[in-house]
Amino acid sequence: MHQSHPPSVEFDRLQVRYGETEVLRSVSLTIQSGSFTVLLGPSGSGKTTLLRTVNRMVDPSSGRVLLDGTDVATRDAVSLRRSIGYVMQASGLFPHRTVLDNVATVPRLLGVNRSEARASAFAAIESVGLDADLATRYPSQLSGGQQQRVGVARALAASPRILLMDEPFGAVDPITRRALQREILELHSRSGVTVLFVTHDVDEALALGDRILVLDAGGRIAQDALPTDILANPADEFVAEMIGTTSGDRTLRIQAVRGAEVVVDRSGRPIGVLER
Repeated sequence: MHQSHPPSVEFDRLQVRYGETEVLRSVSLTIQSGSFTVLLGPSGSGKTTLLRTVNRMVDPSSGRVLLDGTDVATRDAVSLRRSIGYVMQASGLFPHRTVLDNVATVPRLLGVNRSEARASAFAAIESVGLDADLATRYPSQLSGGQQQRVGVARALAASPRILLMDEPFGAVDPITRRALQREILELHSRSGVTVLFVTHDVDEALALGDRILVLDAGGRIAQDALPTDILANPADEFVAEMIGTTSGDRTLRIQAVRGAEVVVDRSGRPIGVLER
């Protein structure tokens, strides 16, 4: 879906203050081009604020955010936002516009003619697993999962090189959430776009991220590692409690049930079945 290579994102000694409250305290890290990076942390850890500094919805008090080496502060905020896909928990759809017109919004704002914008919108709608006949419906006529798919399609319609996702699946039911997670992984695999994904859900982080940044208060990066490394070797007690290894929630065992090997958790609750 992108037109050129996806950008790297660098946070350089980033600080964000709201009055006397320091939300981010000198955060420095680099997000690799084309990666799927998850920002995991509790409420108040600054993960959403960090995400929004990328598209200048939040301007830092000090420090810089660099896209492929260019400081976003030197970019016009409006044009920057139109070049970056952004998906929120609430889909943010325009209620009085059809699905097609919602998805075509950014291409039209970028000056693409109506027919080309609608063609891009149709392609984006199909890419997120929606039937083309939904294009003429309005958001109120869609389920929550369908609305979130439209939100993702709208973010992809202008072929962004970077996609910001702020707890986008938190308001849908578990079955729909799993389907949306699978679809976004498939989209990432096909497009190679750089994804920054915010969540406070550990299972979601482990399912999606090829890299997980665990954030503590003030945006402190408690751990930056592969999902498997975080499970095997939590960096400190905060990370261990965050992912559930301290309480034993991540301790699994195998139980034989009628010839099958069932994986159960510490309390005996079934989690899955091993392949034969």
